[in-house]
Amino acid sequence: MALSSALVMVAVPVYVSATTLPVGSSAARAHTLANGMTVIIKPDRRAPTVAHMLWVRVGSMDEVDGTSGVAHVLEHMMFKGTPNLKPGEFSRRVAALGGRENAFTSRDMTAYHQQVPSNQLDAVMKLEADRFANNQWADDEFRREIEVIKEERRQRVDDQPRSSVHEVLSATVWKAHPYRRPIIGWMADLDAMTPDDVRAFHQRWYAPANAAVVIAGDVDPDRALALAQATYGQIPPRAVPLRKPQTEPAQTGAQRIEVKAPAEQPYLALAFHGPRLTDPDAADAASQDALALVMLAAVLDGYEGARLGRQLVQRPAGQRLADSAGAYFSGFGRGPGLFVLDATPAEGKDPAQLAQALRDAVAQVAREGVTATELNRVKNQWRASEVYKLDAVFAQARELGSYWVQGWGVDASERILTSLRRVTPEQVQAVAGKYFSDTQMTQATLVPDREALAQRQQAAGSRPRLGLRH
Repeated sequence: MALSSALVMVAVPVYVSATTLPVGSSAARAHTLANGMTVIIKPDRRAPTVAHMLWVRVGSMDEVDGTSGVAHVLEHMMFKGTPNLKPGEFSRRVAALGGRENAFTSRDMTAYHQQVPSNQLDAVMKLEADRFANNQWADDEFRREIEVIKEERRQRVDDQPRSSVHEVLSATVWKAHPYRRPIIGWMADLDAMTPDDVRAFHQRWYAPANAAVVIAGDVDPDRALALAQATYGQIPPRAVPLRKPQTEPAQTGAQRIEVKAPAEQPYLALAFHGPRLTDPDAADAASQDALALVMLAAVLDGYEGARLGRQLVQRPAGQRLADSAGAYFSGFGRGPGLFVLDATPAEGKDPAQLAQALRDAVAQVAREGVTATELNRVKNQWRASEVYKLDAVFAQARELGSYWVQGWGVDASERILTSLRRVTPEQVQAVAGKYFSDTQMTQATLVPDREALAQRQQAAGSRPRLGLRH
């Protein structure tokens, strides 16, 4: 299973207009079944394959303290059986159909996906609808799988210094908002989790009205909708719990933290609170700022030779400040946005000096602005990259599912690109001067513990490596 986190995404998704999709594609259409489940169908008849995804609008932000990680644990347990399927049989059946499958969890949602020959769509829909409605497993299955998840946490967070830094950064940046909790969960919560915690989470959130089926590929839309009605449409409706507002209080001063971990090099990340894009073409000031911050991140780090690369990395020997430097903005989620600057200092360079250089790059934009040519280059490159990315039917399904999670329509692609094209150099300059004050900054610095690194490397050979896939 995969974890998908806004804090580790290096690019903000920008969606392509349906009018620019590859030849053979048709417009997507959304339907609502009688039980409240959404069905989105996107024909693309160029190859006899279909991507099938089930999206549930629940992720780590919907957890409560003490059960962090339960959304991701449930994702694992969804592969452990139903009254009709033994543990692991779901995956074996998909493989027998000639397909492949997996799942991932993020702060905002959980998604399950398969790609199969188009003549096997009916079979895979029956399998997915069955486990969505009838997930069932013995306590012993949970006890075995929770140990796999703990090892996944060790390998992907505890043993990865940068992941550890971002975990601590999130817990520091967010005081009230549930984005502060790690998607995979705190180890103490995983230790204390019970099978009934997971079952209760499934019962609470896996309701048809909180889910969407996305089908992209070689399908007849009418037949696909009929199949959805015959499978997912038979699941009884249930009410979706009311979500209460979870507002993050304003930050009132700079925060600086150090994370000591086994590592060769220092690393630092600077985070600044930002707005959320509420709608692809929203006219409110916050959404307009979110779009401008997307463009700012791209100007700084959106292409080979962008500003951070030129100013900090691609310099003559002895003058280079960083081995790598980047910027990204995570303002397209269900929760608030965050703008992150990060870098690895070059050998002998002080992390504090590099942190100031990162901030200076933003301050330069606030002071001098960006050129229309520079901004247009970013827009054109992004448009082209999104067209190429959506050449795959799985990517099309993933994009459409991500729209639905945000509450946007299937036409969000065109509206987002239109909105991004309208962003002006003046808007980019304005947000560079608005969101990057000392008061709004949280800085996390990785302090290498080389002695601990040597000990870990020495012990690595004797440690078991568990398979992390269901």
